Amino acid sequence: MQFWIIQTLNSVAFGGLLFLLSSGFSLAFGLMRIPNLAHGGFFMLGAYLGATIVSVGGNFWVAVLGAGLGVGLIGILFERLILRRLAGNVQGQVLVTLGVSFIIADLCLMIWTGDPWTLPAPSELRPPIRLGGFAFPTFRLVVLGIALVVAAALYVLMDRTRLGAMIRAGVDDMEMARGVGIPVSLLFTVVFSLGALLAGLGGTLGAPMLNAYPGLDADMLPLALIVVILGGAGSLLGAFVGSFAVGFLYNFGIALFPDLAYFILFLPMVLVLVFRPQGLFGRVAS
Repeated sequence: MQFWIIQTLNSVAFGGLLFLLSSGFSLAFGLMRIPNLAHGGFFMLGAYLGATIVSVGGNFWVAVLGAGLGVGLIGILFERLILRRLAGNVQGQVLVTLGVSFIIADLCLMIWTGDPWTLPAPSELRPPIRLGGFAFPTFRLVVLGIALVVAAALYVLMDRTRLGAMIRAGVDDMEMARGVGIPVSLLFTVVFSLGALLAGLGGTLGAPMLNAYPGLDADMLPLALIVVILGGAGSLLGAFVGSFAVGFLYNFGIALFPDLAYFILFLPMVLVLVFRPQGLFGRVAS
């Protein structure tokens, strides 16, 4: 029984971490119509930046905020100085994001070497919570709580604000949004930088569970892609549901069927692509 409870808790916490990674990725993909293949690099960069801030004596939560803002700023510069110049050239944008992901990986390898960087959880969150004879990792529960707060904040932003209405309009019909005067180019920057910021936050919050190591970007990016394909590009609800679904499939697949873990993980994605290409919560393109 303890195995199932702990695995369920780990799956839910990992799903929350995936939501921080994939929510901004999904919205940017839905609005800009390009998969940002550098998104996993932003996650890894956030993990390294957070670990570095803590290693020089910084507070963990300062590291989370600092890494998130730092990666968000890099996202603004990347979108403004590079992607903006390739507007309309989807193939060029995809290749550029792929190239930037390799550049980030090499820079991280050069700066932080090939050894994993560990980032300990805050001391007050290390003792487990004991309930009913079971011990629950406190930090993982906090990560889940942060993910739920971010999900609620994004919901309010997307459904209760004028900016959110413009973003949704751009996702649903970009040309019509431009026609009614919505500054779609500004939305590109806002959404892209928000996605980068969330990836940076997720990298620092995930570092105590995953560590910062070369290849972290390549491990996390496919999971974000699966989430987007399952949930639907541009759908916040789809990113939320898809993140937790992938979290369960990933953790239980590795624990119960290690030889078939990736088969179990990718099979639902294949089925969705075949029978519902727009994703479970995505809209059919008009």
